[in-house]
Amino acid sequence: MSDQLETIEDYYRKLREDQLNMFDSDDFETGKSHFNISTRKYCGFKSPYNRRDYYKVSFIVGKGTFQYGAHQLYIDRPVLFFPSPNIPYSWECDGDQEGYFCLFNQEFFNGSPEFNPFRKTSLFKEWSKPIVFLTEEQTQLAMLYFKQMHKLNHSTYPFRCSSIKSHLASVLHLALENRVEDIHPNELPANVRLYKLFDELLNKQFPLDSPAYPLALKTPADFARHLNVHVNHLNSSVKSVTDLTTTQIIKERMFEESKNLLKYTNWDIAQIGYTLGFDQPSHFNNFFKKHAQTSPLKFKNAI
Repeated sequence: MSDQLETIEDYYRKLREDQLNMFDSDDFETGKSHFNISTRKYCGFKSPYNRRDYYKVSFIVGKGTFQYGAHQLYIDRPVLFFPSPNIPYSWECDGDQEGYFCLFNQEFFNGSPEFNPFRKTSLFKEWSKPIVFLTEEQTQLAMLYFKQMHKLNHSTYPFRCSSIKSHLASVLHLALENRVEDIHPNELPANVRLYKLFDELLNKQFPLDSPAYPLALKTPADFARHLNVHVNHLNSSVKSVTDLTTTQIIKERMFEESKNLLKYTNWDIAQIGYTLGFDQPSHFNNFFKKHAQTSPLKFKNAI
């Protein structure tokens, strides 16, 4: 896990350092609208487990494993991947790969009428499912859209940016065709809307980047105050949607983060416990043992 957010500048710097000539980044300017696209044929490395400050859409034909937030997913058929920039993820290939991935910043996404229909959908939201499995027909369509974006991105066509946005919009529409229920999240019942706000607020806190910035919201009461609702109302809404208590969900997310910190950082056990909101190392030890049936130290040494 990185100790900082991976910016789009970091991404290009890493590509240059690794001497991967998939992109020409010379024309990237901070604060300006930016889009780029590449094939996935050279995906022979594991991407870092980070949040990003940019959007990324991947069309994957091949096998591999996603670590997305607290979840691990093994992919063995064609998919579209729409991660939330706020959720850390990594991808590890398993064999030959095909497909494409494109990345773009907020400036590219803002102010474009082609993308207006997607602002009230679940795409790129922290609580949404980032994977869309494709049928054979949809795989062919996705391949066509990405091929055309790739061709346009390397052309001198004066209106290539507008055309790229239209093709990217077609990809987003293709994803939503598979998940019509995700099109109007703002029109969901009140209890579901409140749960999604709670879930988004919970996941925005992770990953924890530094012991200098410990977990701020740790209890149902903390979240209720932040959401301006009574804690009993929050608890009943979360329970009605998930059949779990608010406390159970918070503790489970903290446990998943504790495992990630033990795996991916060089912080000591006391630092990890403090960053997760435990005043005493013994309290964190007891918490971890309850969930993992082993101590944090034994878990870390076994990695």
